[in-house]
Amino acid sequence: MAVAIGTTSTDAQATKDGSRSQPKGSSTDSSCKKPQARRPNFNAIHAKPLPLDVYPLPTFIPHNPISIVRIAISLISHSIWRPNSHIVIHKAYFSPETQSIHVTDPESIRALWEQGFWGTGSLSRSDPRWLDQEKRRRGLDATATSEEYTRGRREERRRMKLERAKAQREAIEQQLREEGKLDAEANLEDLVEEGGVSESPKGTLYPADTAVPLGNTTGTEGSVIEEIRKTIAEESPDFDLNVKDQEHLQLTFEEAFFLSYVLGVLEVHHDDTLVQLSHLLRLFCEQYNFSPTKSLQSSPIVPDDSFLLNYVVFHHFRSLGWVVRPGIKFACDWLLYLRGPAFHHAEFAVMIVPSYSHPYWSGTSELEEYSRKKANKDWWWLHRLNRVQTQAHKTLMLVYVEVPPPWQSDANSESFDIGTALKRYRVRETIWKRWSPNRNRD
Repeated sequence: MAVAIGTTSTDAQATKDGSRSQPKGSSTDSSCKKPQARRPNFNAIHAKPLPLDVYPLPTFIPHNPISIVRIAISLISHSIWRPNSHIVIHKAYFSPETQSIHVTDPESIRALWEQGFWGTGSLSRSDPRWLDQEKRRRGLDATATSEEYTRGRREERRRMKLERAKAQREAIEQQLREEGKLDAEANLEDLVEEGGVSESPKGTLYPADTAVPLGNTTGTEGSVIEEIRKTIAEESPDFDLNVKDQEHLQLTFEEAFFLSYVLGVLEVHHDDTLVQLSHLLRLFCEQYNFSPTKSLQSSPIVPDDSFLLNYVVFHHFRSLGWVVRPGIKFACDWLLYLRGPAFHHAEFAVMIVPSYSHPYWSGTSELEEYSRKKANKDWWWLHRLNRVQTQAHKTLMLVYVEVPPPWQSDANSESFDIGTALKRYRVRETIWKRWSPNRNRD
């Protein structure tokens, strides 16, 4: 069967000098654009959800008897040569000035952030990448950071909005011409004012000869500035090429206690002395508020202590596999990430509400009045909180923590069992959404 192959009028034709012309509609500026740098492989960087080494058993396959032999061999080898899951114990320092835990070792900083998103860089938004940003600012490193990717996305969205405003302006001009309110040769500038600058409906100014808004420094000018910075960095004789890392990792009290008590991968030092777990709990409860009203050296730790309530919720969601981050940015207690800030935005905004439903808190009139003041929240507080989370595209979650009665043993003693005390707390989760008659008609 013969197939006829023909050319159309849109094919590229050879010119006299042997070159081929570009087809109609193809862009000639694609070769001039700089190739975008590839983003880091976050799946490989954050492969471990916790700073522990796990040794899983081989997969059991019922119809394959060899899998049973492999499992038996693994169990025997693990019983004889017991694997160590705590290969590295990280060292941290308590800072009473910032009321946080500082990690200064660079390897520990990267390990804690990449294996569970623990802490926050003291000179960064979240990921401790100040050193990389400083090297790039001085022209010593060409690798883009996560903050620069974020700024690039925001700049791209800003350009899209400008293009949309321009299209709306052209549509308005076309509509005015069809209605006879604007001459064919005239434009919106004649209706607004005489001059070489046009104004979009959103107030963006455009020069008459280009579509780039005034004040835009992207394009060739930005590349020239970057080249000047690199030249200064290379030719300056007094320029320090060895940039010293001035950033440390800040852990919250809840993160530090979870890493120390639950995982056992962190040692907290205070005044060059290792703090034991029983003293660490008392230290965090005492220093949790900026202005402690009393010292816990002589008074016992109460069950509704602010640190204990926040840690119980943190422990609860971390045990369920969520990445829990502080929620002060969105006026809540905690933010819940499915995998981490590098993969998704936070899905839930957690607000802690203490609940005094145990009969102990209603035994006397003083205790009943005390519990009522602690747990009472008005509707205005709830509506304000829900409005903020709705605007931030977060789902509000009210977490009620059942406060137990005071424990019999002394919380300041060495024999105080932290695990037994934490088991007495109960957590209830409630999703709160604003009812809208347009969306909820049922």
